This record gives sequence, C-alpha cells and structure tokens, in this order.
Amino acid sequence: MSVMLTNTGFTQEAFDAFLAERSEPDWLADLRKNAWSRFDEMSLPTSRDEEWMRTDIRLFKLDKFSLAVESNEVELPRALLAEGVELGGRSVSVDRRSVECQLSEKWSNQGVLFGSLDAIVAEHGDQLRPYFERHLVDPHFDKFSALNAACWSGGSVLFVPKGVQIDEPLHSLSVMSDGGTDLGKTLVILEEGAEATLLAESASTTVDAGGLHCGSIELIVEKGARLRYVNLQNWGNGVWHFAHQMAHVAANANLQWTIGALGSRLAKVNQRVALIGQDAEAQVNGVMFTQGKQHLCYNTHQHHQAEFCQSDLLYKAALQDRSRTVWRGMIQVDEGAQRTNAYQRNDNLMLATTARADSIPGLEIEADDVRCTHGSTSGRVDDQQLFYAMTRGYTRQEAVRMIVSGFFQKVFDRITIESVREALGEAIGRRVRDI
Repeated sequence: MSVMLTNTGFTQEAFDAFLAERSEPDWLADLRKNAWSRFDEMSLPTSRDEEWMRTDIRLFKLDKFSLAVESNEVELPRALLAEGVELGGRSVSVDRRSVECQLSEKWSNQGVLFGSLDAIVAEHGDQLRPYFERHLVDPHFDKFSALNAACWSGGSVLFVPKGVQIDEPLHSLSVMSDGGTDLGKTLVILEEGAEATLLAESASTTVDAGGLHCGSIELIVEKGARLRYVNLQNWGNGVWHFAHQMAHVAANANLQWTIGALGSRLAKVNQRVALIGQDAEAQVNGVMFTQGKQHLCYNTHQHHQAEFCQSDLLYKAALQDRSRTVWRGMIQVDEGAQRTNAYQRNDNLMLATTARADSIPGLEIEADDVRCTHGSTSGRVDDQQLFYAMTRGYTRQEAVRMIVSGFFQKVFDRITIESVREALGEAIGRRVRDI
C-alpha cells in the first residue's frame, strides 16, 4: 500500500513515511537511517563556518519545503543539451518522479544500466551496493549532504560494464515545478576500459520558479575508462541550490567534466575530483553567468593521491546587475603523489559595476616533485572593444554578446561535442543585456 506524504518540512514522521512507501533493500534503508540521524543532529551552516563566510543563507527556511512528491502535470522545458544530438538513451524526471526512460537495445544487451536510480536500485541493488557504500560524497560532511543521503529520490544512474564503449551520448533531464523539492542523486559508474558521454541538465518549469534542490553527483571512473560528463544547472531564479559532487578517477582513466551554472537564486556547490591511480587525468571546465541578485558559490577541489597524474581546471564567470560569484579552488597533493601536474584558473568578466566576484585559489602540497600553478583575473568589458564593434555595424547589445562569447570561447573550445558548445553559447547569449 502506498503511503501518502502530507506533512510539510523534514520531520521524523515525514522520513518514516518516506521510507515506508519505498521498496528498497534493507542495506539501503540502513544507509538512509544513519544519514538521517546525522541530519537530525546537525545545524544549518552559518557565516562562522569558513567555507560559508561569503554565502549568506539566513533567508533560507528549510521547513518551507517538504518530502512530499506532488503529481502535477507540467510542460517540459527545452532540453538544451539534447537538441540536434543522436542519443543512445534518455531519462526524464519531474518533481522526483521518473516519467521517461529509454536506452538503445545495443547498449542494454551489453549490460549497460541507465535511467531512474529508484527503479534500477530496486532491481539491481546487489550490483550497485558496493558503489553506494564507497560514500564518495560524505553523508556527514554537512546538513545538506546528510539530507540528500537520507532522502534522495528521482535521481539517475549510468552503469557501463568493463570494456563497453558507448559511442552515442546519453541524456538525463531533471525538472522541478514552482515551489517544489528536488533531492536527486546521480551515480555514474564506468568499469575498467569503459567509455561514455552523459549530458545531464536540470531545469524549472518557468524562469522565475522557486524551490529547493539538494542533490549529489558521484562519478566513478575505473582503470583505463573515459567519461565525458556535462552538467547544466538551469534552475529557476527562485531556487535554492545546494549540491555535493565527487569524482574518483583510477589509474590511466580520463575524466572531462563540464559545468554550466546559469540558474538559481543562490547556489552552494562543492565539486571534488580525486585522482586515485597512477597516470589518471581530469579536466574540469566551468561556465557561470549571473544576473539580478543571483549568488553562485562553487568550491572546487583537485586531490592528487597518486603519482604522474594531471588535472586542469578552468572556470569562467560573467556577471550582470548586482549578482555575485564566489569561487574557492584548492589543489591538494599527497606526499606520495610525485610528478603531479596540476593547474587551476578562474576568470571573471564584470558587466556591471555593482556585480562582485570573489576568487580564492589555494595549494596544499606535500610532495616535492610537482608542477602546480593557479591564477585568477577579474575585469570589465573594454570600452574600446565595444566602440570598435559598433563602428562595424553591431548594436551595443550585439557587441556585448560578441565580447561575452569570446570571453567564454576558451572553455567552449575544450568541449568536444559541438551541440553542447552551441547550447551553452545560446543559453548565455539570451541572458546578455546592454551595459
């Protein structure tokens, strides 16, 4: 019998009802209960916590949101990353309910699993259990990570068996209606020698929609595997967005991780990449565009745990109006991670004098044979560039869009999928206004 969740907030009663309506293995229920106990003990972060000093969430009220899942009929927004792409699979969820799941037979016949995490863990729980128990995202890190570990639902999973190389992109879309709650969890597992491309995007039903997203992403790239993962965050301008994202890259494996951050009222994201095997490589690309009073905070962490590994991070942000970005980057090199080659850079383009960008790069190096560099720049649009473009017949707004596009071009050039480059460029271009 299905138990209807009617109580608001995140209470013990609501959690018990949530567990009761799910058909999951006992080991998963135990993981949820342990995380809930931790969630119940912890307080929300405050400005006294170092990594929250520049992100004020005093206006955020957790008890305004609920574990209840609404069953509203909504019109799906455009799937920007999927347009013009021949897909090998597609997954869509609305307000944590799976509404569509497709996977080409040629991949399912080779043992690939893709689609709703709720459904696949119920059918293949024993197969996925070791990956859940790795706890890539620490459920005890803060109240938000504990909440997601305890109450995730509506997420997606991609499992690619050893040696299987998927040559078609897969796409997942997570949609949230106005005022809703999204607690999605994404789990991607590539076994040894596997290869895949996953295009994942989140969106609200309207541009100004509100709500709460408290999510997690775990990427496991085993020995010799190659993963291209694109994550576009396009929530409505009223959404509170909290996320913990973690990748493990094993020996001789390669990860290209691209993030587009365009939506939400306030975003606080922790993105971590751990290079755990010799000769592992990771490239992390970030594109942020803010407007109005948006506040986007991204903490990135490149953790070198093995020797001869490479990581390369490039984040670029353009800011309009009274918006603000905070980027805190850290390269951590363990004592045994000799011959590390690590780089991180953050560039900011200020489109208004009232916008603000905080860049805080950092290094923690315990090895003595490494190459680690970092940099950050912030600046305004060059008036001479604007003047020159306008003398060539462009309007002022067209000139600004062209300059913004050029600013992001270095990130776009890293993206190997042409449709993704075009989608990100189009999404940003629509937001650029005259300055």
